[in-house]
Amino acid sequence: MIDTVIFDLDGTLLNTLDDLADSVNYALSSLGYPVRTVDEVRMMVGNSVVYLIEKALPEGTDKSQFDRCLSIFETHYKENMRNKTAPYDSVMQMLSDVKALGYKMAVVSNKPDVFTKELVNELFGEYIPFAIGRSDDIPRKPAPDMVFYAMDKLGSDKTTTVYVGDSEVDVVTSKNAGLPCVGCLWGFRDRETLENEGADYLISSPSELIEILKHI
Repeated sequence: MIDTVIFDLDGTLLNTLDDLADSVNYALSSLGYPVRTVDEVRMMVGNSVVYLIEKALPEGTDKSQFDRCLSIFETHYKENMRNKTAPYDSVMQMLSDVKALGYKMAVVSNKPDVFTKELVNELFGEYIPFAIGRSDDIPRKPAPDMVFYAMDKLGSDKTTTVYVGDSEVDVVTSKNAGLPCVGCLWGFRDRETLENEGADYLISSPSELIEILKHI
């Protein structure tokens, strides 16, 4: 019986795509590089901002320019990450319902830890008591380490925990952690991607999560 739900953040609880794209393109244009479309950025998100900037820059960009671009991105994003970012439709009601039924919740994200904690505390603090993002102290997803750390903080066990995310990184993370994965079809990847990676369940709306939890 499931008693714990661990969520991804970007593309799962929050639509962060426009703010991420704006900051990516601000950094690229500041250094004279071609900007990226929102759909291009969509497919780059999920593995960390380091990966995001690596993919956004032209192939062969040297490390000094990469470092400059990453720094510009992070500075800009810190000041602008709430311009257009908002919870997906029905997410707040879903979190309220999950909490009311007594499930424990956490967020595990490859977004930098400081940004992850700030957004979760500000937007979901009433429902989600613990969040962890990427840092130098613990391997990032798809390694299972952050998931295990979150379960430890919640006093949970992998036999009663489910992972909810929207990307192939999330599916692989859940498999590496030995957890069932619920794939979110409203996020940054399509059904085919999540099916091909082997998501255990797929939902089209946050409101469908409760029934999945009851039947796992």
